[in-house]
Amino acid sequence: METVTASSIGVLVADSNQMQRQLLARALRRRPEFDVSSCGGEMEDILGALSSSPVHVAILNADHSRDGWQYMSTVRRLHLTHPEIAKVLLVDAHDRELVINAFRSGARGLFCFSDYPFRLLCKCIQAVHQGQVWANNEQMHCLLEGITQVPSLRVVNANGRKLLTPREEQVVALVADGLCNREVAQELRLSEHTVKKYVFRIFDKLGVSSRVELVLYAVNHGGRLQAEWMAGPTV
Repeated sequence: METVTASSIGVLVADSNQMQRQLLARALRRRPEFDVSSCGGEMEDILGALSSSPVHVAILNADHSRDGWQYMSTVRRLHLTHPEIAKVLLVDAHDRELVINAFRSGARGLFCFSDYPFRLLCKCIQAVHQGQVWANNEQMHCLLEGITQVPSLRVVNANGRKLLTPREEQVVALVADGLCNREVAQELRLSEHTVKKYVFRIFDKLGVSSRVELVLYAVNHGGRLQAEWMAGPTV
């Protein structure tokens, strides 16, 4: 594995498809400004690669053929553990929900090879490395439209009174996204103990007894509310 120099950009290509991974890594290695490593698409593969080589930009293949929606939880976990790394998602489509979920999960850019040539991917890598966001006008419009909303659980009793506080709605939204208590705590800047208390309080209010039941409840009763991502430790 090559050593990243002070002037180069460390790029990690993460893809469960070995052939795609090798082809993309080989193409990027032709560019002298990049020092490229590659690994599989699972979280364990990515963390192992990060421990072996300095990485500034991670290119993650999240196309729909590999259940890209579920892959967003991997992107979010990577963002929580390594926020300093810019993430670029390779997708085969970019509908509104994908755009919003990708950037909400910590992506800095979306790239679709069916829309843009390889040379623009190189420009995308350089842009996100410099702290910019890579998105076209349509994606930016979706993003601006979506940041006023967050996945939330809207639950009311027979009298129309809400059963959950705004903070509890946030916890449910993150649990439904697949985050564990520790990751929810990091996201909301709370202690893990406080998050556990929230989860058990939510269980009691909704009459569920497990995280699986809570997620299913959220799927069946979830709605979209105005964004209220309060910085912790407010409760």
